[in-house]
Amino acid sequence: MSHPDITLYGLRLSGHSHRAELFLSLLALPYRFETALPPTPDLIRLNPLRQIPVLTDGDAVISDSNAILVYLAARYAPAGEWMPTDPQGAAAVQRWLSVAAGEVRYGPALARLMVVFGAAADRAAAHATAVRILAFMDAHLTGREFLAADRPTIADIACYSYVAHAPEGGVSLEPYPAVRAWIGRIEALPGFLAMPASPIPGQE
Repeated sequence: MSHPDITLYGLRLSGHSHRAELFLSLLALPYRFETALPPTPDLIRLNPLRQIPVLTDGDAVISDSNAILVYLAARYAPAGEWMPTDPQGAAAVQRWLSVAAGEVRYGPALARLMVVFGAAADRAAAHATAVRILAFMDAHLTGREFLAADRPTIADIACYSYVAHAPEGGVSLEPYPAVRAWIGRIEALPGFLAMPASPIPGQE
């Protein structure tokens, strides 16, 4: 396999960017990080939707954080290691990628976006969604170590960043011991890369 020429365009305080950068680190892949928020001309050229992150790998251009995880797993990880190839395992991973793009995004991620970045949204609705998905994850993780398989997969990487940083949005993780134990297992993986803690207005 040729030596990768990878650039990740993103923002280090973005959980979407972090999940891509975390996976690059777990795979021990060399890469360059380019801050691209507000959108730079390079980012707009690569992704006219102006969304981060975007990953370039030689001539390949991959937009969307979950798509980047799928690409990196298929391109650089041993077959089946981070993305199961059997039908049931693949479906389990896809289910959690959808959760990451759905309930996690509109729950803990949105609550954090309002607190850290001042986004305008319905805080009560975001908190209710966060509580619902965290309770669901806690029940699911009770008696198991990872979300989709008996080992870490891209499902765990997709969900980790915003769940681990939920307290920055005023969402407590104290009621969810299985989720907190899962966070600890992700953070113990070789090559783990932490997302910087966000400054919360009024608490600097």
